[in-house]
Formats: sequence, C-alpha cells, structure tokens
Amino acid sequence: MTIRTHIGLVLTILFAAGYSDLNAAAQEGAITAPAYQIVPVVEGLDHPWSLTFLPDGSMLIVHLNGRIVLVKDGALSPDPVAGVPPVFFRSQGGLFDAILHPEFETNRLIYLSYAHGDGDANATRVARARFDGASLHDVEVIFEATPLKDTPVHYGGRLLFLPDGTLLITTGDGFDYREKAQMLDNHLGKIVRINDDGSVPADNPFVDRDGALPQIWSYGHRNVQGILYDTQSGRVYAHEHGAQGGDEINVIEPGKNYGWPVITHGIDYSGARVSPFVEYDGMEQPLLHWTPSIAPAGFTLYRGDKFPQWQGDLFVGALAAQHVRRVHLVDGNVDAQEELFGELGQRIREVRTGPDGYLYLLTDKENGSLLRVEPVQPEQD
Repeated sequence: MTIRTHIGLVLTILFAAGYSDLNAAAQEGAITAPAYQIVPVVEGLDHPWSLTFLPDGSMLIVHLNGRIVLVKDGALSPDPVAGVPPVFFRSQGGLFDAILHPEFETNRLIYLSYAHGDGDANATRVARARFDGASLHDVEVIFEATPLKDTPVHYGGRLLFLPDGTLLITTGDGFDYREKAQMLDNHLGKIVRINDDGSVPADNPFVDRDGALPQIWSYGHRNVQGILYDTQSGRVYAHEHGAQGGDEINVIEPGKNYGWPVITHGIDYSGARVSPFVEYDGMEQPLLHWTPSIAPAGFTLYRGDKFPQWQGDLFVGALAAQHVRRVHLVDGNVDAQEELFGELGQRIREVRTGPDGYLYLLTDKENGSLLRVEPVQPEQD
C-alpha cells in the first residue's frame, strides 16, 4: 500500500530555506538547505537496508531479514522477489545490498551481498543471479570472506562497480577480530576487488605478495557501510563506523592502509582506549571523522538536477544522530557540514540519489518507509 492512499499518513513535510544546524567542526562558509518537502512513497517496510533503481523506473528494496521487494509506480509488489538465497539473519547479519551489473539491460545480472553460515561460522558472501522482474535465477556464489567467524556483527556488505567493470566489496572486522584488519592473510576489515565473475583482477595491489590474499584492494577498515564512485573526480569514497567516536569518511586508493585499529579517534565501548595513536607512518588519514559517532549508513554523492545547491556534495545517513549529514566539498576538501531531515526523528539507513534527481531515504524501523525529498518551488507573485 502506498502512503499516498492512506489518508492518515498523506503528509508532506515542508521546511523553508535556511533550516540547518552546522557541525561546529566544519563551519567554513555558510550553507543552508533549500526549501524541500519530504514525500512518503511506501510504508510497511521491515528494517529496510538498501535501495536499488532499475532502468524501467522501478526500485528494489533490500531488507535485512532476506526479503527483496519491488516498488513500481509508487506501490509495493504483492509478493517479494523469489529465489533470494538463504541468509544468516541474526543481530547485524542478513541481506545487505543488491546492485545491477553495468550491462544489466542486456544480461539481467544482479549482485547480492549477505551474511552466510550460522552462529559458529559465518561470513560476508556475494552471489550473482539473473533477475526476470519477479524472481532470481541461476544464483552463483562468486565471493566469500575468509576466515569464517563466530560473531554476528561487522559484515560491511556494500557493493560498488567501478568504471572498468570490476566489483568492490566492503567487509567488516567481525568486532572480536579487529587485529585482522591489519593483516593481509584474511578478508576481515578490508575492501576487496574482483572481476564480475569472481576472478581476481591481475592489477590488484597484492596479487604478487606472498602471504597476502589477492582480492584485497585496501585494508585497515573497521566496518565499511557506504561506498561510492565520483565520476567527475575519479575518487572512491567510503565511510565506516568507529567504536565510540571515530566514524570516518575516507578516499580509498588501492594498496593503502586506513589504520584500524592502530589509529582511531574512537574509544572502546568499555571506555578503554583502542589505541593511543590518531596517526601513524604508512597509514592514511580520513577525509573527515566524527566524534561522537553519528553511526553512518547509506551514502550518495549528489549529481542530480533538482537541487543545484547540493551539487557535488556527500550525503550520509546518521543512524544514531537520526538525521542525514550533508558534507559540502570544495575542491575535494570538506568545507562545511549540515544536518538535514532531523525533523523526521528516524534512523536513516539508506540515502540515494534517484535517476529522477530526487533524494531517497529509507527509515530503519519495524514499520519503515521509503521517502522522497523534493524541492519546494517558490510561489509566483
């Protein structure tokens, strides 16, 4: 059922230009939100996790519990997508992401990331399948992180195709295995790069290093839950969760070490220091870090035509802070920040730029919603 047909929920939330709360750590330059309205699209989503746009204008919404639903013409399909592989659904484990092959319109291939296994042995896994509009067929596993772990947390699980057709996969450190993020003999706390069939690209940075897994592209990560590619700058951006503080946005380059857990601005949940270092030789500094944590989730770089003021800016869902953080970039550097959509009072799990130029949000709750952010046009005299 669409919210537009539910009279009690047909509410458009209007806010005048100028609604903003700048982060004190980045107030260079004045930025304010344009006038916008938040328009409900569909409701009744059970902890939705990610959003994928299809060429025909419809959308796929991935749920952590393993369901994928289709949204077409503003309405949910009556049945979930069939053929989704079984997932390990516990705590942070489940179905994470679904993205289209760059040549989806001809090969109909879709890629899924999910937790696989059980409480004693589980891992981040990636499979590809053919999607006929209602069901998945010919499901094939093309990657599984090693080693298996016994914790149902910190999976990463975000996917990104690069312009050369290779696939980036983010993984987490498994929480109890954070030291492995610094080791190249495993996939924990890494971003890995594979070909679209699961094979290893010959130009990966550690292909010829003894004792290193050849899929590794970057390392020293904690739990990367957002990754994107900027076609204009050629940069890969990723954000990851810190512990208590130390959430980060990084510019990812192959072969680089991003420091976790040797360097961090966060402290452990016990109150103990994870490390005395916030910088160390041979380890990359973040583009931006947040302490206290905002709990980043969902990630987009706005290149749409509906909000010219947001052109080229990063948008990050903030689960703990219950808003969307706009990061205003100037020449690739952070110039200012702005808190948006906090009036919803919701955990924002996903934020995406639609092909129509609007911003789309998923709220992370038992009765979650898909929301569209549209500009408000000024009244004509």
